[in-house]
Amino acid sequence: MKSLSQVSQVVTPSPIREMFNKAIGMEDVISFTVGEPDFQTPDNIVEAAVKALRNGEHKYTPNAGILPLRKAIAKSTKESHGIDYSPENQVIVTAGGMEALILAMLTILDEKDEFILGDPCWTNYSRQILICKATPKFVKVKAENSFTFDPEDLENAITDKTKAILINSPANPTGGIASKELLEEIAKIAVAHDLYVISDEVYNRLVYGNKRPCSIASLPGMAERTIIINSFSKTYAMTGWRVGYALGPSEIIGNMVKLQENVAACVNSAAQYGALAALEDSQEAVDSMVQSYARRRELIVNEFSTIPVLHCYEPQGAFYAFVDISETGMKASEFASDLLEKARVIVVPGHAFGEDSDRYIRLSFATSDEAIREGCARIRGYMKKNFG
Repeated sequence: MKSLSQVSQVVTPSPIREMFNKAIGMEDVISFTVGEPDFQTPDNIVEAAVKALRNGEHKYTPNAGILPLRKAIAKSTKESHGIDYSPENQVIVTAGGMEALILAMLTILDEKDEFILGDPCWTNYSRQILICKATPKFVKVKAENSFTFDPEDLENAITDKTKAILINSPANPTGGIASKELLEEIAKIAVAHDLYVISDEVYNRLVYGNKRPCSIASLPGMAERTIIINSFSKTYAMTGWRVGYALGPSEIIGNMVKLQENVAACVNSAAQYGALAALEDSQEAVDSMVQSYARRRELIVNEFSTIPVLHCYEPQGAFYAFVDISETGMKASEFASDLLEKARVIVVPGHAFGEDSDRYIRLSFATSDEAIREGCARIRGYMKKNFG
């Protein structure tokens, strides 16, 4: 048999899935792995999708998505970002934020282009860049900077092959938020080097305290070189619905639509009507979910404050706790496996998010208060037994 493609071989399974698989068959396991809301999709969204089906919305939609939804996305983004996007040619509805990301990358990247990412960052970014036969280039982001880029480090990483920078704010896995002042510095760098920016904003409604994320696309000179990626998955507890979207310059979005035609054709029609209801109806359910995440964030940070040796950074957004385990002297992969074996708690080792991040573990607090308390109690017991 002839060999398989190089792309299929270079993309490796996620360490998140590896940890998940290790727990298969184990009893009484508490999992902090899944980056997924534990809430049900709000009823009004479900009912809108059911109504659409009963009204005969069973056919293909335009490749870019139904126009009412694109109009609602443009309106919502105008209200939150102050940017005018044309629903006709600057908005595309995609099969989740995942497809929006890969379509954007396929549109702007050529083979051997370099794409700058933070380390740590979400696992799938680098794998999608490799699918495009481009090169992910990592810049270490530090805790003292809320795990966001240092402008000098970013500038030093740019070469004549650099094509784009990815910003994820609020961030997975750290919960860090890039300040407006930092984004202004990054914008200057992007303009000076003529770089594209992909701004992954899927957690932009999940923020706590007085933090309010700014979109780099809203800064002068940036709308024409920025692609905003967003999704209904996290905000509206719609992960399985697979509805995301992108906004950007018409030339980029137009090419993404062409690619969409040849990849998925369009997003499920009924799901699009559900997403339309999500944007147009009351946001009370979202507010309630955010309040729950805020309470859980406080709970998990407080729990870790009583666990010696481990240091939990307070997340500013998203629903992840990023914990420094370096004082244990163990690599995160070893720590996570031992914790699962001895305490029946699953966490994600930091190497899933970058080569320089193996001193951290990530815990999702998109789970019940009871699971957080019990899981942290088990971690506390594990630490006391093994690290005194």
